[in-house]
Amino acid sequence: MTKERFEKKGRKKEYKTDTIMKRAVLVYLPSAEMKEKWQKLADKSGLSISRFVIEHVENSLSQENEDASYGTRADFIKRIKELEEEIEKIEKKYEILSKAYERLEEENKRYRTMPFLEEIEGFRKYERKIIDAFRLRGKIEKGEVFDIVGINPMEQADVAKGINRQLENLERYGLIEDKGRWWIWKY
Repeated sequence: MTKERFEKKGRKKEYKTDTIMKRAVLVYLPSAEMKEKWQKLADKSGLSISRFVIEHVENSLSQENEDASYGTRADFIKRIKELEEEIEKIEKKYEILSKAYERLEEENKRYRTMPFLEEIEGFRKYERKIIDAFRLRGKIEKGEVFDIVGINPMEQADVAKGINRQLENLERYGLIEDKGRWWIWKY
């Protein structure tokens, strides 16, 4: 009787439960144990029992039809594992390359300061970062020079010694002046 109130011009209003019932398929499993097993598998997959059954039926039908566009869950899991292994290999390779890059940077810093460690006359190539920093700032605190070049004088004493020799040479040529705790650019 209550449904009759909602009827319009001879058409019955369709309720949500009516549309659900049109899509529903009742499946009776052979045993309660099988239902529990399916429910546990669905829970393990993070799916509702309804979604679990739909996926597995669709997988089975697509395998029968040999539909290549719809992969099976097992294929997807296998592919994910392969990709995870590939990512792991790439991460290891990246780590190795990063360490090699750091070592090469250290070696490069030593190589650039090597001429200043030797007592020779003639042309030497100066650390470009030092010259650019002096031109830009005008004065630089003595301890800050190592930060500009990117070295730790406690860990890289020979490189620090080469940088100090560069500063001494720049002072000797009259390009910078020692003012206590500051180096002042004169040009």
